[in-house]
Amino acid sequence: MLFNSIGFLVFFPTVVLIYYLLPHKARYLWLLAASWYFYMQWNALYILLLLSCTAVTYVAGLLLEQIKSTADIGEAEIKKRKRLVLASALVISLGMLGFFKYADFAVLNLNRVLSILHLRQFAWEYSVVLPVGISFYTLQALGYLIDVYRGDIYAERNFFRYALFLAFFPQLVAGPIERSRNLLVQLYAPKRFDWEKLRRGLLFMLWGYFLKVVIADRAAIIVSTVYDNPEEYAGFAVVVATVFFAIQIYCDFYGYSVIARGAASALGIELMDNFNAPYFSLSVKEFWRRWHISLSGWFRDYLYIPLGGNRRGRLRKQANLLTVFAVSGLWHGASVSYIVWGLLNGVWQVLGEWLEAVKGALRRVRGEREKRANLLFCERLLKRALTFGLICLAWVFFRAGDFSNALEMLRRMLQFDWTAVFDGSVYRLGVSGEYFHILCAAILTLACVDYQKYRGIDVASVLLRQRWWFRIAAEVGMLFVILLFGCYGVEYDTSAFIYFQF
Repeated sequence: MLFNSIGFLVFFPTVVLIYYLLPHKARYLWLLAASWYFYMQWNALYILLLLSCTAVTYVAGLLLEQIKSTADIGEAEIKKRKRLVLASALVISLGMLGFFKYADFAVLNLNRVLSILHLRQFAWEYSVVLPVGISFYTLQALGYLIDVYRGDIYAERNFFRYALFLAFFPQLVAGPIERSRNLLVQLYAPKRFDWEKLRRGLLFMLWGYFLKVVIADRAAIIVSTVYDNPEEYAGFAVVVATVFFAIQIYCDFYGYSVIARGAASALGIELMDNFNAPYFSLSVKEFWRRWHISLSGWFRDYLYIPLGGNRRGRLRKQANLLTVFAVSGLWHGASVSYIVWGLLNGVWQVLGEWLEAVKGALRRVRGEREKRANLLFCERLLKRALTFGLICLAWVFFRAGDFSNALEMLRRMLQFDWTAVFDGSVYRLGVSGEYFHILCAAILTLACVDYQKYRGIDVASVLLRQRWWFRIAAEVGMLFVILLFGCYGVEYDTSAFIYFQF
C-alpha cells in the first residue's frame, strides 16, 4: 500500500479513528494489526519474513537479558554466551537479508570468476524477489539487539509490543530506522488524543505529498527520459537530468519520511527527522550528517565506531570511513554501481580532510589567523556549489544502476554543447514548458523552506502559530497545488517511492 494511493487515504483515517476510540491498553494491538495488514498489501507472504526477523531478535533479546542476570557463572562466561547469542541472531537475520537481496548478485559474480578460470559455472535458475522494507526493519531489529547486548536498553518482554516496534506502518517500508530508545519507549505510554499533534501531523503529510507528487514525480519524467534513452542525449541534457535526479531522490525520500512523521504524529508518536536541508551543506561530510540521518547514525554507532572510528590515527579513520561507505552502497543495492557510489562519497570526504589539513598547514606557515566561523557569502556559495556537484557526480552511479551505464552517462556528459543551454531543448525532455516552470517554482519553494530549516527555523511551527484563517488558507492552498499540479493518472499508478526497492 503506497502513501500516495487511494487505499491509504481510506486506511489511514480509519486507523486513527479506531485507535482513539479503543481503550488505552488495546491501542498498540490495533496498531500492530493495522501495520501487519498494511505490509501484507504488497505480498501476504512477506509477513512470514517480518515475523521470522521479529521472532529471532525477540528471543535473542530475552536470552541476552537472562544471561546478564545469571549469578552462578563468571564474567568471562557471561561475555562468551552473550557473544554467541548475538552472533547467532546476526547470522540468521543477515542471512535472510543476504539471501533475498544478494543471492542473484553473488551467483552472477561467482559465475564470472569461474568463467575467467575456465571452471564449470554454478547453475542458478531462480530469480529472488526482494521483499519490501526488509533492509530497513532488519537494521532496526539488529540495532535493538545490539543495544540490549551493550546494556543500553532492557529487552522487551511483550512480544506484540516488540513486533509493533518493527512493524509500525508509517516507517516500516522505508524508515526512518528508529532506535529502541525512541520508538519502543514511546509504545509503552498510552497516547491521548492531542489536537496539536494531529494538526502538525496533517501539515507534515501535506508537505510530504507536495514533495512527492508535485516535485519528485514530475522530475522523474525528465530523469527517465534521458537515463532510459542514453543513446539519444548528451552534454547539457545529461547534466540537467542528473541535477533533477538529485532533486527527485531527495523529494521522493524526504517526502516519504515527512509523511511517515506526520502519520505517526497523528497517532501521538514522534519519529525522528530523517533529513535536515542536506543540499545547503558546505561539504560532503556535512551532507552526510543531514541526509538519511537514521541510516548514517546507524552505520556510525554499529559499524564505524566498532571498527575503531577515529581513535586509531588518521589513516585508520579514513579506511574505516571508506569501509562504512562501501557497505552503505552495498546496503542500497546488489550492484557494483551502488558500491562505487558509496565509495565515491567516502573518497570525497577523505579528500576534503586532506585538503583542510593542507590549508591549515599553509595558514600556520604563513602565520595567518584561522578564518572566522561566518564565511564570506561568495565562499559559502562556492562551497555549496562544489558539494552539490560532487554529490551529483556520485548520483550518476546510483541512478544508472549498472557500472558500465554510469560510465557511458559520464562520457556523454562531457560532450557539452553550450548552445543547448539556450535553444529550448530542456523543454523537450518529457515535460512541457508550462510544467517545467511549475516544477522550478515548486523547487524554489522547497529551497526557501529548506534554507529556513538550515538556519534552525521550523516553518511548520511558525505556520501553526499564525491565526486560524491564515493557517487554513495556507493548508487549502497547498492541497489545491497538490491536486492541480501533482502527477496522477494511469501512467503514475506504479509511482512507488524510490527507497522501496532497497
